[in-house]
Amino acid sequence: MSIPFRCANPRRAQVLSTAPVALNGVDFLEVLDHDAPPGAPPQRTLLVQMIKNAPWGVTAANVRIEGGVRVTGVTVEWAVRASDAGPGDVAAGRMTAAERTFYNNLSNADRILVVRTDRDGDFSTYTLRLVRSLTDARPPVGFDPMLSAVDFFFKVECPSEFDCATDEAPPPEPAPEPVIDYLARDYASLRRLLFDRLAVVAPEWRERNPADLGVAIVEGLAYIGDYLSYFQDAVSAEAYLDTARSRVSMRRHARLLDYAVDDGANARTWVQICVNVASLTLPAGMPLLTRVDGLPPVLRPDSNQLARARQARPLVFETMHAVQLFQAHNELRFYTWGEEGCRLSVGATRATLRGDLTATLKAGDVLVFIERRSPRTGYRADADPARRHAVRLTRVVDDNDPLGGQFADPPTNAATPVTEIEWLAQDALPFALDLSMVQVPADDLDAGGETRQPASVALGNIVLADHGETLDAEDLPAVETPHRYRPTLRRRNVTFAADFDPAAPASHLVNATLRPPTLPSVRLTSASGEWRPVRDLLNSDRFQTEFVGELERDGRLYLRFGDGRTGRAPQIGERFTAVYRVGGGPTGNIGADALAHLVTTESGVLDVCNPLPALGGRSPESMEAVRQYAPQAFRRQERAVTEADYAAMAERHPEVQRAVATRRWTGSWHTIFLTVDRKGGAPVDAAFEDDLRAFLERYRMAGQDIEIDGPRFVALDLAFLVCVEPGYFASHVKAALLERFSNRLLPDGTRGFFHPDNFTFGQPVYLSQLVATAMATPGVRWIDASTGKGKPTRFQRWGEAPRGELGKGQIDMGRFEIARCDNDPNRPENGRLEFIMEGGL
Repeated sequence: MSIPFRCANPRRAQVLSTAPVALNGVDFLEVLDHDAPPGAPPQRTLLVQMIKNAPWGVTAANVRIEGGVRVTGVTVEWAVRASDAGPGDVAAGRMTAAERTFYNNLSNADRILVVRTDRDGDFSTYTLRLVRSLTDARPPVGFDPMLSAVDFFFKVECPSEFDCATDEAPPPEPAPEPVIDYLARDYASLRRLLFDRLAVVAPEWRERNPADLGVAIVEGLAYIGDYLSYFQDAVSAEAYLDTARSRVSMRRHARLLDYAVDDGANARTWVQICVNVASLTLPAGMPLLTRVDGLPPVLRPDSNQLARARQARPLVFETMHAVQLFQAHNELRFYTWGEEGCRLSVGATRATLRGDLTATLKAGDVLVFIERRSPRTGYRADADPARRHAVRLTRVVDDNDPLGGQFADPPTNAATPVTEIEWLAQDALPFALDLSMVQVPADDLDAGGETRQPASVALGNIVLADHGETLDAEDLPAVETPHRYRPTLRRRNVTFAADFDPAAPASHLVNATLRPPTLPSVRLTSASGEWRPVRDLLNSDRFQTEFVGELERDGRLYLRFGDGRTGRAPQIGERFTAVYRVGGGPTGNIGADALAHLVTTESGVLDVCNPLPALGGRSPESMEAVRQYAPQAFRRQERAVTEADYAAMAERHPEVQRAVATRRWTGSWHTIFLTVDRKGGAPVDAAFEDDLRAFLERYRMAGQDIEIDGPRFVALDLAFLVCVEPGYFASHVKAALLERFSNRLLPDGTRGFFHPDNFTFGQPVYLSQLVATAMATPGVRWIDASTGKGKPTRFQRWGEAPRGELGKGQIDMGRFEIARCDNDPNRPENGRLEFIMEGGL
């Protein structure tokens, strides 16, 4: 069967067929499909019916096929008049003998042009056009321009339930659009607008009674419009940092500026758990409660005592790691090798404990040094609560004192076992700790009845705890649409905590500025496994089960998952179970000895307390603070390119006071040589170099190596003549001067003049500052910084000839040099200082 496609202008074709003019044209076109003769490929043979006899000599160059959507570029293999198909066409392989017979026997074979295409087309409309040649698109000579082309379909015999003739009725006239007042956005104005419109389209309806159904519909539409207007305003407001009202929107805007919004942090504290059994292992996550009067230190789960404690609404802390407790560690006493009136000085990193503790005490354990009793009165209440400090041990070695028994009462010849301990330099003692034995007043005796006790002791069985309470598991809604799945946790005030580093210094773990960034304390589990929180999903691949917790301004936490490219996307129907903690912020910054109860089923716990206050709890950053600080985040340099950049990045390290960088060519590439001045004059050792190099890795430019070394210390040689006021002992004044010009921390908390943190690279030493500091010392009448009455004043570098520094009034330092004057008689090469005293007593 074939369906003819006639020209779009049948009247013109009818006139042309009877007109005496010598013009020809295309009448219609048939596509041979099911009724094609044997050997003819279906949908590739076109029978073009001419109005008059087809001209002789029409070839494939005179036929062009245009159009198509999926199949384009259809070309003509051959074209021949049906009556002219002969043996030569069969011999050339263009058609079979059956085809030739079929074409010759067609009615009006002289008026039919047979066209064979190289392929069949798609379902779109194609155009067959007769042209003069391959390069000339004009109609052939003798053909009507309007009837030289015809539209057709290759798929004419494909099943269709529609008629071939389509109804092309003209579209209806557009109705007049109503005038819309876009300023009408609230309920009242929208209600008025709707009534005005109804007055135009339905003037006969004039009901305004609120009980009328039509009025109710109008008012309902006005309410919906009011709500949509508010929603549009809210969406536009959330698009900008300055106008956003959602904390989540603001957090995302700030992240685009590389500014991390602070979601707050929970407080941490060191807790001592005393036991009355030889050994006890306590797992992580054990709850600790603040003191509730009348309750014991240990509260059993699901007990009446715990319920009573809950009614008092105490703060809840939880242990951050497992710990093994020993009865011997409840109180550790210092050993002074028989001496009295001893103390640990400021900056101490080693001490001696009484007894052999190497079987239970090990490197990595944390001890808390406290002043238990006042060194003056002996009362516990008079002890200074500020003299408490936590340290992490690095070395525990057993030893013994062969004369230890001679200091016992009564004396013995037995040796006394002791334990030498050392701790991290970052945990160096910030104050002097008195180790003397004090007489205990009779009204303040302990249960043991000891009348002489140490003023200071070390506390063992220390565990780190942080604010927050773990709740029961919560089932989240099932996933319906993965890309829109954003569940909310039921409880507010979810805990944001930093990861626990078991090797970090004890002082760093409670210091909020030295902690890593905080993350929500939420654990999710599903059929896909366990999901962990991250700050963002930018570095997550499509297989990682990670999510982001976004805190809203009302305290609720929304969970955002990946999209299958950055982070794994949840599957439809997947169910999540959330286990999370609540509690955080400055509320957890409790004082010392505030924690008093442990919730556990273990027996053997004697007492619970936190010898140090809880620190680090802070509220989430306010939205106003984000608006002010986030636009400035991109102004902060986060990459090191120049020498000044490397120095500035190194100074961000908490242990670096100042750094100087030099860029040098080392033969194959450029290397940045970084000279570092550590705080407190600490050495630039291999461990610190590795730590600083890792710290700078995120800023380092590719292709540049980093070498780190210490500064060049310049020893000073100073000598001055000092006149002492009458009534002062010259020796006392000299001792005060030497203390004020020392390199250590003074008892009043100030630094000595030559403290390492007072000088850095290239900083000159001014004579005027030395004189002013000396004159401020009580008992100093005047100081001679010139000739010194025949006793020469020295103001120069140690071991070098003077270079006019005294006359100039300053000792200059090079770019990598730092002034140093330790005034140690054993090491004069580290600087010496001499005061020649005259006058006084």
